[in-house]
Amino acid sequence: MALINTLRNKMGKVVVALIAVAIISFVMADLLGPNSSLFGGNDNQVGEIAGEDISLEEFQGLVQQQESNYVMSFNRQPGEREKPTLRNQAWELLIARYAFEKQYEEVGIEVTSDEVWDMMQGKNISPGIQQSFTNPETGEFDRDLFLNFLQQLPNAAPEQRYRWEIFKKDLKPGRERIKYENLLVKSVYATNAEGQMEYQAQNNVAEVKYLYVPFYAIGDSAVTVSDSDLKSYYNDHKEQYKVENTRSLKYVSFPVIASAADSAFIKEELNELKEEFKTVKDDSTFAGVNTDGNTFFSKYQAATLPRQLGANVSNLSKGDVRGPYLNGEYYDLFKVSDIYEDTVDYAKASHILFGEGEEAKQEAERVLEELQNGANFSAMAAQYGTDGTKSRGGDLGWFKTGDMVEEFEDVIFSANGTGLINRVVETEYGYHIVRVDETKTNTVYKVATIQRNITPGDETINEAFRDADLFASQIDDLESFEEAADNDSLNVRPAEKLKKNDRRVGVLGDARQIVQWLFRDASVGDISEVFELDDQYVVAVMTGETEEGYQSLNNVRAEVTAKVKNELKGKQIIEKLQGLSGSLEDKATAYGDDANVYTSSDLKLSANSLPTVGYDPYAVGKAFSLENGESTEPFASENGVLIIEMLNKTVAPEIADYSIYKTQMTQNARNRVGFSIGEAIKENADINDKRYKFY
Repeated sequence: MALINTLRNKMGKVVVALIAVAIISFVMADLLGPNSSLFGGNDNQVGEIAGEDISLEEFQGLVQQQESNYVMSFNRQPGEREKPTLRNQAWELLIARYAFEKQYEEVGIEVTSDEVWDMMQGKNISPGIQQSFTNPETGEFDRDLFLNFLQQLPNAAPEQRYRWEIFKKDLKPGRERIKYENLLVKSVYATNAEGQMEYQAQNNVAEVKYLYVPFYAIGDSAVTVSDSDLKSYYNDHKEQYKVENTRSLKYVSFPVIASAADSAFIKEELNELKEEFKTVKDDSTFAGVNTDGNTFFSKYQAATLPRQLGANVSNLSKGDVRGPYLNGEYYDLFKVSDIYEDTVDYAKASHILFGEGEEAKQEAERVLEELQNGANFSAMAAQYGTDGTKSRGGDLGWFKTGDMVEEFEDVIFSANGTGLINRVVETEYGYHIVRVDETKTNTVYKVATIQRNITPGDETINEAFRDADLFASQIDDLESFEEAADNDSLNVRPAEKLKKNDRRVGVLGDARQIVQWLFRDASVGDISEVFELDDQYVVAVMTGETEEGYQSLNNVRAEVTAKVKNELKGKQIIEKLQGLSGSLEDKATAYGDDANVYTSSDLKLSANSLPTVGYDPYAVGKAFSLENGESTEPFASENGVLIIEMLNKTVAPEIADYSIYKTQMTQNARNRVGFSIGEAIKENADINDKRYKFY
């Protein structure tokens, strides 16, 4: 007992000492870590734009502003789907602030306070204000309406004042951007010569004949590609292989799938709930509180009742509780809250439709007699029916008054019982044999529904995690990853060329946490922790990285090899064609089955493709360089080798004024300016986006 008292007295001091050691260790680790400010590290930066460091605090401030705008606009907090978009908007605002504003300063663009006032109350009212304060009767901007708004603003709701301040704040940078773009937009024009060329490109028409041999006519084994060939092609086309930083991985997943035990547990829960459901007074409220579904109280006719209730429509009573019924991935429990009569009648029937005329009538009467003697209705409908119902045994399902032609409805809705109608019914569509499956009813059912999704229970979830954790504990590199996956018969999936801000990984959907690990913590060959996604656990291994810049030849070897092979195949095809003589048809015959001759009677210079050949603007240009009766030498193109012969070229006559085409070209070019300016500024701002460290 004395020992216990001693421990009690001293334990407090021991615990305090241990806590103190832990705190000191934590602080020292932070100070001495790779991101410590003592050693120049800065883990509080989300990126760099035009030489300016962007702190997490500054970025988060703009994100919060965007989220506030969202709340003001939609009257709700943004969800997980909206937040990435709002963060991207905040990032674009930072690019505008640091990259674009520097360009404005360099060219001397300025927007004064007088200009801002002019956009609000002067002669050049902002389009946004004009749109918000348009008189609905005149369709014109109402200045008095706007001035009245400004007078009432001090007394307006806080969110309205906030929106106005944000709007005012955006006026100045918006006008700066317009001024900057106008410097370039207004410098874009097209000359008369360019207008004439565009006119001819759109209106000159050629009739051509061409011999085509695709590259695949020669097998890969017929050409030999050397390393020097690959290096030469790569160096000549290096700009095509410029990329941003990407990383790749492979992963296996362990799905969390509800078991039979989980299904039984949900069913048992509903069976317990069923007794309470029978006695509650407010069915809709009870169902709404206890359901996982969206529709928990509805009105139905017999035709639209849920399948399980519809099958028992003849014995449903008010207060009945039916189920639980298994419906795929969930269970349904129904309560018939009320049954009453409506003004619209419904009935259910089947029919066999024959054609028109005396012969069809006689056949219908013969089949009716067979049915009266016991023949199977569905089989007869499948054999003799002439409309779409024959494939389902003549079943018309439920229908209401007014859905069918009068003669047909009269028979169905006047029937006193179910069964075969003992006469052939004639309508404008032909002769029918009719069977009443459910007599007319105008009964309406109010049904409360409790739906429960069959979700995995704790044991199922834990089992999936244990499997994933056991797998991860057995591996330490890519080789052991693939070996263990093979031993466990797991499907290894690749996810190639992921970018820092990607959210989707292969078929996993939104798996942002995996991308963060890949760029923040991983190196080639590293094995991840077990990631928990919505319905599965995932283990990944980093397989490669492509640095920003030019991909190495090894990374694009397969693509370059295919291109070089086509070049070599093209040379062989050209050499063979050059040794042939005669017409294109003669050359094609002499070459063999892989050569074919095609024609096009309405080829235009503005086109980018040839029929059968596909996309090939170079070939179209070669064609229009020919005069009537001329033909090209064999030449390699996008997809194969061509010889083109000009049969007839119709040149559009000159016109007095090409201004329409000049205007088209100018407008098209100006439309591209805004986007092109933005991309050029971003490219030259040396943007280093590190948001992946935090989001």
